Amino acid sequence: MISVVTPTLRRPAEVAALIENLGRQTLPPAELIVIDGAPLHEMDTEERVRRTSDGLPFQLRYLRYGGGTAVQRNAGIDAATGQFIAFIDDDIRLQPDFLEKVVALFGADTNRTIGGITGYRTTDHFRAEESERWRWYRRLRLLRTFEPGRYDFQTGYPVNANMQPPFTGVRSVDFMSTSCAVWRREVIDAGLRFDPFFKDFGVLEDAHFSLRAGRRWRLLQCGDARCEHLHAPGGRVDSRRLGYKAVVNYYYVFRDICAPLSPAQQFRFWRFQAFEIFRIATSAVRRWRWADVMELRGRLAGMSTLVRARFAGGIPFGS
Repeated sequence: MISVVTPTLRRPAEVAALIENLGRQTLPPAELIVIDGAPLHEMDTEERVRRTSDGLPFQLRYLRYGGGTAVQRNAGIDAATGQFIAFIDDDIRLQPDFLEKVVALFGADTNRTIGGITGYRTTDHFRAEESERWRWYRRLRLLRTFEPGRYDFQTGYPVNANMQPPFTGVRSVDFMSTSCAVWRREVIDAGLRFDPFFKDFGVLEDAHFSLRAGRRWRLLQCGDARCEHLHAPGGRVDSRRLGYKAVVNYYYVFRDICAPLSPAQQFRFWRFQAFEIFRIATSAVRRWRWADVMELRGRLAGMSTLVRARFAGGIPFGS
């Protein structure tokens, strides 16, 4: 019934723990498809997968695809055979009834209007009032909405879903993380794939995927389908690259989802980016953190890229 798709890169221990975790589900998946982005000469993950493949209540399949998580997930989609496709990251640990509760919600949807359901990551919750950054967003009214899991269609910014306090039942959202989300097969069969624009380490590829699906389907977060996010350190990129993507990728999604952008939308996007430059520069001076300096350099490079692309007629492919 359920195909689990998991991209990974140099995290053999995390993959092994995820396999064990899925084996304890009250409703086990039909298959787990692990897509390894490591070079062919690196065998650690492949060997770990093969050592843990016996005696599982599901089929374990191993694929090799590089190019980033968007490419890897598309390869997993193409290989999946289940009625539902679950994107579960290798550092996510599901509670035993996670998949059972999500599938029950799909089963109760007799009109088949729900396209995707994401769970609740208990380890990622934070309160907006505890974050200096989000307090300033509110004071300056930089966003039109502050509801977790919603997308600000006037500014081009997804409101962090981790601000949602623990809850029971379901709530509507505009976008879903790919760390613990289950999708109805019909959404995929309609041709939806992750955009190849999002290369290497993904930033906003999940929001873009969800927002396109949301044009036709309802998206929900289930507060009773819970999991833990371990935040495995392997496979991350430097702060400069993340800063660059926080400008270019966000604009790419904004333009694609909300085009044509009005002058007011353009103004709000650039006003928000200008505040982020000011915030990070102030942090770099106050705390003397090299990561802040690198993120600032990345954001400035991203803004420069967008300005040049505006006159050249488009955004360079592959951010």
